[in-house]
Amino acid sequence: MSADDTIAVRTGESFDLPRVEQYLRSHIQGLGEGSLQVSQFPSGASNLTYLVQIGDWEGVLRRPPFGPVPPKAHDMEREAGLLQKVSPAFPLAPMPYVFCNDLSILGVPFYVMERRKGMVLNNAFPQGVTPTGELCRQISLTVVETLVQIHAVDWQAAGLSEFGHPEGFLARQVKGWIERYFRAQTDDIPEVEPLTRWLAEHVPQSPAPTLIHNDFKLNNMILDNDLTRPVAVLDWEMATVGDPLFDLAVSLTYWVTSEDPEELQTVLPTVTTLPGFINRAEFMEIYAQKSGRDLSSMHFYMTFAYFKLAVIIQQIYARWKKGQTQDERFAIFGNRVRDVILYAARLSEREKL
Repeated sequence: MSADDTIAVRTGESFDLPRVEQYLRSHIQGLGEGSLQVSQFPSGASNLTYLVQIGDWEGVLRRPPFGPVPPKAHDMEREAGLLQKVSPAFPLAPMPYVFCNDLSILGVPFYVMERRKGMVLNNAFPQGVTPTGELCRQISLTVVETLVQIHAVDWQAAGLSEFGHPEGFLARQVKGWIERYFRAQTDDIPEVEPLTRWLAEHVPQSPAPTLIHNDFKLNNMILDNDLTRPVAVLDWEMATVGDPLFDLAVSLTYWVTSEDPEELQTVLPTVTTLPGFINRAEFMEIYAQKSGRDLSSMHFYMTFAYFKLAVIIQQIYARWKKGQTQDERFAIFGNRVRDVILYAARLSEREKL
């Protein structure tokens, strides 16, 4: 779809437009005549994202979801601050205009950033675009190259030291995501216990730390209208300084292919199942060649990344089950959690990928 595609603000997710407009006018220079117009970007299951327009000016407002959220999650101040430093070093990261922690404005912290226009690929190509094998391969290479570029950012020179603790990163991640699962648990899945035990016992040595996006996937990128060039990388909420192979594995869990079992394709519907898109093995081969990193431990990283994906889905499902969100898209997430857990458990039992 086009990154311009928005919907009317969903019921229960609106805000006080005059109050927000007054705040924006007092903190952002150059806003023209006219009143604030707001619509909502429909994709995403975490933070809420709105298109805000005043006359010819446009921005994107990001706020946390409604209801209680996991500790340290959805930290708008951290995300805005990180983007402020990442954007000059990696121009595909949008530049924030303003961060607001005055709870009288929206009830929660939020920030507004620049808007980037282009195309976002989810589970279908835009109308009128023929997904040739050549185009699909070119998009694949663009995705791999962009991830390599993120991992090549000089994070110390960019002033990102305060945004991560790379020492012991992977072990903390394993421990933390296991704890998050049990905090958000709603259903009993017998395979969880042996899977989490395996993860805790098989943590490998990490390579040198890099800037990592932590949620890098095709539909978190905006491509130009020809789908040949990246325009932006979005959703930096979980970015940090840490293990680049963990970041690679997280990306690969979203890189679903036609070779994957049906339940995995159902959990993560995406265009990457179409002919021409590279498979995970080639993705890793190209990444290894361009980055120079050793990928011999990817069996662990992939198993862990699928478990992390299951936890994220579980956290969303738990909010829906407790009535903290009314979005009916999340009603089926319980089955999706089970499918991904079972897939990760089967992966852990193999000797290699």
